[in-house]
Amino acid sequence: MIMLKKHHFIPFGILYLSVRLMKRRCTKLDSSDKNIRFTEEIATKTDELQLVSSSTMSRYTELLLAIACGMAVANIYFAHPLLDSIATEFIITPSTIGIVITITQICYALGLLLLVPLGDLLNQRHVIIGQMLMLVVALVVVGIAPTSIVFFIGIAVVGLLATVTQTLVAYASTLAVPAERGRVVGFVISGVVIGILLARTFAGIMADLGGWRSVYLSSAVLILILIGLLHKELPRTVYKRSSLSYPKLFHSVLMLFVQERILLIRGILALLIFTVFSTFWTSLVFPLSSPPYSFSHTAIGAFGLAGVSGALAAARAGRLSDRGLGQLTTLVALVLLITSWFFIYFINYSILVLVIGIILLDLAIQAVHVTNQSLIFTVRPEARSRLTAAYMVFYSVGSATGSIISTNIYANYGWKGVCLFAVSVSTLALVFWIATYRLAKEIIQK
Repeated sequence: MIMLKKHHFIPFGILYLSVRLMKRRCTKLDSSDKNIRFTEEIATKTDELQLVSSSTMSRYTELLLAIACGMAVANIYFAHPLLDSIATEFIITPSTIGIVITITQICYALGLLLLVPLGDLLNQRHVIIGQMLMLVVALVVVGIAPTSIVFFIGIAVVGLLATVTQTLVAYASTLAVPAERGRVVGFVISGVVIGILLARTFAGIMADLGGWRSVYLSSAVLILILIGLLHKELPRTVYKRSSLSYPKLFHSVLMLFVQERILLIRGILALLIFTVFSTFWTSLVFPLSSPPYSFSHTAIGAFGLAGVSGALAAARAGRLSDRGLGQLTTLVALVLLITSWFFIYFINYSILVLVIGIILLDLAIQAVHVTNQSLIFTVRPEARSRLTAAYMVFYSVGSATGSIISTNIYANYGWKGVCLFAVSVSTLALVFWIATYRLAKEIIQK
């Protein structure tokens, strides 16, 4: 018999209150945003795309998009606290079970290159709804998988389809008026970061209540409900079909790495900061699960709640970018990122100090991430989906790098080694920003 304890409901209570407060705020602000009409026609040498919309999105729509982003991306992080349970059920050795994370990340990277660019070729609304429906099917397959082979196939497809998150971000940028684009992108990306941070908390609690399968099945149900809300709320935009073929579309994604220097500059920054981000969240489980704490997976996952406050605060970075302060925001955020590790280092001395470090770290990461995308989207408005795909490849590489390196460093040098590595990479990001400041400023001003 499953025993429910009060602490099992704390994260859900926090989320419920947050959504209610955000919804109330959205209702108050919505009246000034309705019935705005716009027509955007952009032509380039490789694309011709016309967008006609009967209305821009309301604050409630922004909230739905942010929630959709968080729920979609969370699916590739659920497995972290569940690996032991999955390994036991399918009789997989501990040394091999890590391939679950590897497969998910590889397929996510493939989805960025193969699926996200479709948002520039097809109706983004249709792409989003269709991809989320397929994601529901994949989650059900994972949840009822009778064998390890079926499980691995299902988890691979989940990773591939979870990239709908980036299509949602690009879609939000498309609907937003230029003066509000940075704020909107920042708000929606906050959903992504919160989804990543709460994924472990949600998975740990659900696994304690109903086993690891309940995590994926409950996610499928929640996303299905969300699809109904999105289908009703998302503006029915009409796209003039581009003459660009899919092979040329894919090739154009690769060419963006060469043609757009701001993408390369901001992409390298993303690679470095997400190496740091992944380093922390991958290695955190080791000191917290060992004496003097010996926390459970649910308790460890709950530390993601501390990062939520930092992520929400960093949503304002988009507004600063709208005011032309993107470079300054990046500088301050990178300094905060380095500072956060001086708090995180003292993990064995004080949980409160650790929480402060987590808040600073997620605030810094989110601020740079929001600013990156806000600046990149201004370069090629007609190619936002492809720019998103190209940019997030750096994110995936950084996340994978941090996960692999941090576990090895912790095994050999402990928490001090992890902190030294993270501070070094954070400092490298700051040095890179300084070295490319003039070039980036010239590109942005153009």
